[in-house]
Amino acid sequence: MKRWVKISLASVAALAIAGFAAKDYVLLHLPGWIAPHVEDSHPVAWQPGPTVAALPVDQRPPNIVLIVADDLGYNDISFNGGGVAGGLVKTPNIDALGHQGASFANGYAGNATCAPSRAALMTGRYATRFGYEFTPADVHPPKWFPSSLIRTDAAFSRTIASFPTTWEHKTIFDEDAARLPPVQDKGMPASEITIADLLRTRGYHTMHLGKWHLGDAKGMRPEQHGFDESLGFMIGGQKYLLDDSPDVVNSVQDFDPIDKFLWANLPFSVQYNGSKPFRPDRYMTDYLTAQAQATIVANRNRPFFLYLAYNAPHTPLQAAKADYDALPQITDHRMRVYAAMIRALDRGVGRVMATLKAQGLDQNTLVIFTSDNGGAHYIGLPDINKPYRGWKATFFEGGVKVPFFMRWPARIKPGTTVAAPVSHFDIFATAGGSAGASLPHDRPIDGVNLLPFMQGTATGTPHNTLFWRSGRYKVVRDGDWKLQALDLPHVNLLYDMKADPTEQRDVAGAHPDVVARLTQLLAAHDRDNVKPAWPSLIRSPIAIDRPLGTKPKADETYIYWSN
Repeated sequence: MKRWVKISLASVAALAIAGFAAKDYVLLHLPGWIAPHVEDSHPVAWQPGPTVAALPVDQRPPNIVLIVADDLGYNDISFNGGGVAGGLVKTPNIDALGHQGASFANGYAGNATCAPSRAALMTGRYATRFGYEFTPADVHPPKWFPSSLIRTDAAFSRTIASFPTTWEHKTIFDEDAARLPPVQDKGMPASEITIADLLRTRGYHTMHLGKWHLGDAKGMRPEQHGFDESLGFMIGGQKYLLDDSPDVVNSVQDFDPIDKFLWANLPFSVQYNGSKPFRPDRYMTDYLTAQAQATIVANRNRPFFLYLAYNAPHTPLQAAKADYDALPQITDHRMRVYAAMIRALDRGVGRVMATLKAQGLDQNTLVIFTSDNGGAHYIGLPDINKPYRGWKATFFEGGVKVPFFMRWPARIKPGTTVAAPVSHFDIFATAGGSAGASLPHDRPIDGVNLLPFMQGTATGTPHNTLFWRSGRYKVVRDGDWKLQALDLPHVNLLYDMKADPTEQRDVAGAHPDVVARLTQLLAAHDRDNVKPAWPSLIRSPIAIDRPLGTKPKADETYIYWSN
């Protein structure tokens, strides 16, 4: 039982996906019942910087603020021409980052799910270079979990070929995972160099706020990966308020087994530098914003790096009542809660920017904004990634194309646009280059410094080829070609991204030579990377063109996602 307390929430969430754990109330709630006690809220005393700056702001290396949203859909911000709830909710503060700095029309996530994407972002490398391919999860359920509910047999896997159109819940447990002993201490290896490590070589004070999701074992926590201070949560999510708070409005997706697990087990808590968990004093998004403001004030007289990792708008869907009440024009309850969460996120960005300006820092601060991946199908809302197909946990554009902005008034002209594909791992090299730090020479660094491309001094494109991999599902974008090598069913889909940027028309049959060439690129990329450091627990089907909770369609496109 003690071991079960320590394993990732993702393990039982994976079981819930399969529709097993949700069948039994006790099994569903037990992880939450035995989780560590959460203390009452208490203030955080951030380490103060110098009372007087050694140099004027414009003579110091730039402050760097990296803001990462969680599962933000491409169409959730009004900068991209739409906005949540059919444009009823605007995001002026997030939009301003793109208007006042550089926007990247083809900004891509390092992966299509939270943890591997964040590993790429933090290290400037394909996470598959160091085995971080899947979300950390124990490969076995706890000993008390009924073995009769687990299906890992080969016969079950072979039935995929005959799945009818109601295949939606036919999740497969990975046979390799079943044969291996549990893998402990999963996360980003201590040997990896993070943005925080890199910037500390230039004297930066480094701070992490919010979601980590890169491991909490020895050597894997943010404080051991270059961050001087960390206030947040190590696992993949938290609640935004207590369920029964008078200040919260909840939306429960009863069609989603993951949602059932999150409501039953997620705490409402944070911890400071490994302290015992304690409750925030307000709605989580507003709490993280207030703490970000406090860190800026505390460090106004020295260069700092702030990694502000909001968990919004990731499930569970919980809105501050004041934000919900401000949106009576939205009649659908779930959409209204979700829109209210976006409203709080945008307000948070605005408050952070206002604090930088009030402290006289905004002109010499590089602010980067992105999302860890695209919007999730399991919230049941159809247009969050519009106009793109696909969702989080797919390598269609809806899963990996993300908002990507950089603002630095001292060095980046307002209204700058970059059309060429860029990736999360470019943030590492861009932050390092902006601070004057030397990149590591003892390992491949896949990212490039984007500043010359934003300033128009670099020729060519940052990347001609980008790769994504999750188990047997592999994708490459090379120039304007994008090959989706699917598994279960095994098929190659080829798209001309210049003529067909929303991946509507598969042209693999008309270009077998291109398919062959890109297949070779995928094979070469595999040889340059390593096998996963731990096996996936499950493979789950995801329909590309409709959200969860909707009726399956005959002959619809779907992928199987390993996680």
